[in-house]
Amino acid sequence: MAMDPQRLMRLATVASTSVALTLLGAKAVAWVVTDSVSMLSSLVDTSLDLVGSLITFFAVRQALVPADADHRFGHGKAEALSGLVQAGFIAASGCALLFAVVERFNAPKQVREEGVGLVISALALVLAIGLVAFQRHVVRRTGSIAIGADMAHYGTDVVATLVTGVGLFLSGQFDLPLIDSSIAGFVALYLLHGAWKIGRDSLDILMDRELPDEDRRQIEEIARRNPGVKDVHELRTRSGGATRFIQLHIDVDRNLSLIAGHDIGRQVQGEIAKAFPGAEIILHVDPSHAS
Repeated sequence: MAMDPQRLMRLATVASTSVALTLLGAKAVAWVVTDSVSMLSSLVDTSLDLVGSLITFFAVRQALVPADADHRFGHGKAEALSGLVQAGFIAASGCALLFAVVERFNAPKQVREEGVGLVISALALVLAIGLVAFQRHVVRRTGSIAIGADMAHYGTDVVATLVTGVGLFLSGQFDLPLIDSSIAGFVALYLLHGAWKIGRDSLDILMDRELPDEDRRQIEEIARRNPGVKDVHELRTRSGGATRFIQLHIDVDRNLSLIAGHDIGRQVQGEIAKAFPGAEIILHVDPSHAS
């Protein structure tokens, strides 16, 4: 039996926080042992994952609070706010890491005990990949923007951990500390790219950006399929976290009774609800002006 979406979202936040705590401890040990700036970059990335997971933990719980007298549209935008905060943390840390990379380029140091770093990188990679796979499943089921942002963090962690392991191995094999620094620079730029993407998506939610064009086309097509609908206009859509809001007007024959017109409206609303489960739909029925 499929798990309730809200329970699934809560479980995802617990899983991400647990994984972040585990990886943070392991990578801190690896950094101290190896003195690798690329391992430091991976540690920074994991630290951000922990901060992001904690923010997501509380944001998801707030977003799932039902609508009340002061928040008629619910609390879904708490997810987008958390994504925007996370983007800021990621961008700041990416910039700080770039400064550390520049310093290491100016004063190169060879890594130590790269074998320890490789073992921990392998462990971190397995945990991160497993978590991302689970989070992807949750996002598909719920459409959660906060868990999507958290998944983006761990996606960068997978990349950071993989390239850190490669950097440690090559740096140790060829005795070239600049390889280690170059890998860290790549991770820093990757973090900045991730911050830009998460911030952009979060702002789209906060600024009530319309749903994708294909969704809007589908909504209009569903409405027009009903033989009683003469026209569709004033379609407005937005997303508030995991909830989509759809508002539209349909024109029906002006000679129909009020009851008949609203029956057509209920039919259209039901079809849209089937295509967009969980969406909040407001549909207005207007008399057609066509002769």
